Amino acid sequence: MKRFILIVLDSVGVGELPDAHLYGDQGSNTLGNIAEAVNGLDLPNLQQLGLGNIITIKGVAPTSQPQAAWGKMAPVSPGKDTTTGHWELAGIQLKRPFPTFPTGFPDSLIQAFTEKIGRDILGNVVASGTEIIAQLGSKHIETGFPIVYTSADSVFQIAAHEEIVPVAQLYEWCLIARQLLQDELAVARVIARPFIGQPGNFVRTANRRDFSLPPIGYTVLDQLTEYQIPVTAVGKISDIFVGRGISQSVAAKDNQETIMNTIHLLKQETKGLIFANCVDFDMLWGHRNDYQSYAHGLMDFDGWLPNLLAELKSEDVLVIVADHGCDPTTPSTDHSREYVPLLVYGSQIKGINLGVRNTFADVAQSIAAFFGLPEIFPGTNFLAECKE
Repeated sequence: MKRFILIVLDSVGVGELPDAHLYGDQGSNTLGNIAEAVNGLDLPNLQQLGLGNIITIKGVAPTSQPQAAWGKMAPVSPGKDTTTGHWELAGIQLKRPFPTFPTGFPDSLIQAFTEKIGRDILGNVVASGTEIIAQLGSKHIETGFPIVYTSADSVFQIAAHEEIVPVAQLYEWCLIARQLLQDELAVARVIARPFIGQPGNFVRTANRRDFSLPPIGYTVLDQLTEYQIPVTAVGKISDIFVGRGISQSVAAKDNQETIMNTIHLLKQETKGLIFANCVDFDMLWGHRNDYQSYAHGLMDFDGWLPNLLAELKSEDVLVIVADHGCDPTTPSTDHSREYVPLLVYGSQIKGINLGVRNTFADVAQSIAAFFGLPEIFPGTNFLAECKE
């Protein structure tokens, strides 16, 4: 069985969408602005694929003979969060955005939550995760009360020190919140945010876990599973889809482990769809406005790429995309409403311009077509355009 490898570079957007002003994201261009801020990116392998053909990227020139088909994609779904982006990649187009809470969560919800966990909470505000831990971490240690906060995204986040609240207990609290956050309160994700350290030096750990809503529609992952085609998730993919349509999930604590595990799966001749997410771009650097580390992370990914490409067989296809933007050069620390890159690579793929795709769901339709399944998703199969 041939293989389709889908890698999401979490938050690596390529320029503001026409409706970016509705989200306060005018001028956002995650990849382009980072390149300018660091006076040029060195991404020779992505450059050969055609990354520099998609938009102007300082240091990454366009090439006349790209090795991959290239383009960019616009989402149909409103919003700019992880769940929305990944669901649309898998074939679900949302009609309305997930709810957000710019003034904090309703008192009735917080009361119900505190009653169920048996203690009060701290926070209930919109905040940067690292900042609110710095502000309230000491009080949390004194009281044992969890820190609850949200952002511009549809999230209910619970932070707790691992020595005060065991990680297993934090996960239980997240499950309680997930059960309470239904109907008009149904946020896309409840996120466990454990941390360690002392006041003035708190550090979030790799024990983060996302508790997502189950997909509200039929995805290409569901379709593949029904046709007994394996779906292997790497990184946080399984959390985003609540395990639905996933045959096997491989954990990864960072970008390097995500790519190394993907390479290992290819070496093992894992079949079907391999669906991976490189979360560090978003979690560690985008939200913290750390464009220098973001740039280094992009160059690290570029350096790992040849080892991944070397494991591809003649019928395999690799697709590299993103799910939204998170421009670390703007004052905002939230996601940004942007186009995302599209690179399609394989021995049978022509290096052509795929243009601007009208929906991320083109990926779902292309996956279905690749495996010879009914093309039932609301997108267009781009493989039909770029196959030799």
